[in-house]
Amino acid sequence: MTNWNKILTTVDDSETSIRALQYVGEVTGSTKKPEITLLHIYPEPPPYYYLEGHSLPAYKEEKEALAEKIFKKAVDLLETYHIPQKNISTLCRMTPQGETISDAILDVRKEGDFGTIVVGKRGVSKAEEFLFGSISNAVTRKCDKFAVWVIG
Repeated sequence: MTNWNKILTTVDDSETSIRALQYVGEVTGSTKKPEITLLHIYPEPPPYYYLEGHSLPAYKEEKEALAEKIFKKAVDLLETYHIPQKNISTLCRMTPQGETISDAILDVRKEGDFGTIVVGKRGVSKAEEFLFGSISNAVTRKCDKFAVWVIG
């Protein structure tokens, strides 16, 4: 059975991500049970990145440095809701080749037996959503025996 107290919360540097963290804090802050993992996933570098003379290790270092800033801000925010730092962990990953961000989120969920995924809803137009899809929609469509909280 899925562990409903294990909450996988996706984070980035958007206002929607802040609202999602605030929601998680408000819902779980009064209890000491939840284990919250902050997940930051970034895509592979675009092909032109290498043509400009950059390397994969440099790209990863840049993205992971950004993730550390995001994690620090997120942990500080969750602590204002009295969530102990020992209950918060972080995970930063690059999407595997050919995999979408939503697939990577679902892989992490499965690996960690998370019972809840928290994602922010991006403010994209209907045309953009039709062309590119939505991470929150993709995760919700594939929801099976776990909860998804989509925060707008």
